[in-house]
Amino acid sequence: MVAVATLPKHEVKDLALASVGKQRIEWAAREMPVIKQIRERFSQEKPFAGIRLVACSHVTTETANLAITLQAGGADAILIASNPLSTQDDVAACLVADYGIPVFAIKGEDNDTYHRHVQIALDHKPHVIIDDGSDVVATLIKERQDQLSDFIGSTEETTTGIVRLEAMLKDGVLSFPAMNVNDADTKHFFDNRYGTGQSTLDGVIRATNVLLAGKTLVVAGYGWCGKGVAMRAKGLGSNVIVTEIDPVRAIEAAMDGFRVMPMIDAAAEGDLFVTVTGNKHVIRPEHFAVMKDGAMVCNSGHFDIEIDLASLGATATGVREARNFTQEYTMPDGKSIVVLGEGRLINLAAAEGHPSAVMDMSFANQALACEYLVVNKGKLEPGLYSIPTEVDQEIAALKLAAMGIKIDSLTPEQEIYINSWTVGT
Repeated sequence: MVAVATLPKHEVKDLALASVGKQRIEWAAREMPVIKQIRERFSQEKPFAGIRLVACSHVTTETANLAITLQAGGADAILIASNPLSTQDDVAACLVADYGIPVFAIKGEDNDTYHRHVQIALDHKPHVIIDDGSDVVATLIKERQDQLSDFIGSTEETTTGIVRLEAMLKDGVLSFPAMNVNDADTKHFFDNRYGTGQSTLDGVIRATNVLLAGKTLVVAGYGWCGKGVAMRAKGLGSNVIVTEIDPVRAIEAAMDGFRVMPMIDAAAEGDLFVTVTGNKHVIRPEHFAVMKDGAMVCNSGHFDIEIDLASLGATATGVREARNFTQEYTMPDGKSIVVLGEGRLINLAAAEGHPSAVMDMSFANQALACEYLVVNKGKLEPGLYSIPTEVDQEIAALKLAAMGIKIDSLTPEQEIYINSWTVGT
């Protein structure tokens, strides 16, 4: 453990939780062989020597392994929470006490504390920001223009954050390179689909202990996260309805075997609702009005705006905590509507987030995206950049090797054929 006299400034719940956190971080590391290999290389090459780095992320065991990897690479890094209910307090304590990494994150922190931590992060004068949701980057642009001259760039791995970055680019305020980690194949195909699919239902089950078999489960949004939730819910025996605004995704959902309809129609049928759209007020007063007595609503999108909780609270005649992370609102007609996890990320509010094995690839992308920004400092124009294909391929190859899976390679004859236009049938 780091000596008390040398502990960095921090705001965590209780340093006495560190020993439990360390056990859990080490357990997660067993399922993260790719990030382990990157950490071993970073410890030798020190690509982040002299680099101040801020990570705004869910403070979980998996994030801890990323933070330790960045530290091994020489980064002067601090970590803040990207969501008030996503912090694992024992993990935060361990990073401070055992690794000397400054952490500003407490599970259940209020919005004022969260925004104060964003300011603390920017006081670090980062060269690189790892952002979940783009709050730190947005604050940098709006309030800290004087710090942009030394800023190298940012990385973002949430759909919500990418949407915000695209809006910044459109408005001409994105004056630095930003890496779109979310669109890497080894991120969204796996993290968004398999990670969100499993962890969302894990959070629902931990919060409610309800049987999902036989329930009508409504998934709002059929992007990669929505596909994962729908697939896993179907596997557990739920009758799945999908709501969408994109006609192509709606057709895909229908051909995947799900009923597709507007939310106003689904609202009358659903037993459980999961929002994964990244947009605002997907479930609104007109939907609450037609829901069944006891209908449950939750969110697995990044911010707590997908469900219009302000309207629900204003309409309800009372609210009570039925279980941990389970609030029951009583409506004027006597029926109840149950909100899980305060409308925040249910997979992190009531559970532990994505499994380590899938976050291994996501955080490998984060680590290598940060390295790419530093290596290419001054060479990249402002804008959004995809993860290089060779990096995606490297991460996939490392993961396959760790899983003991081998694949074919092209023969010389196939190489010639696939790269030629002169050879036909």
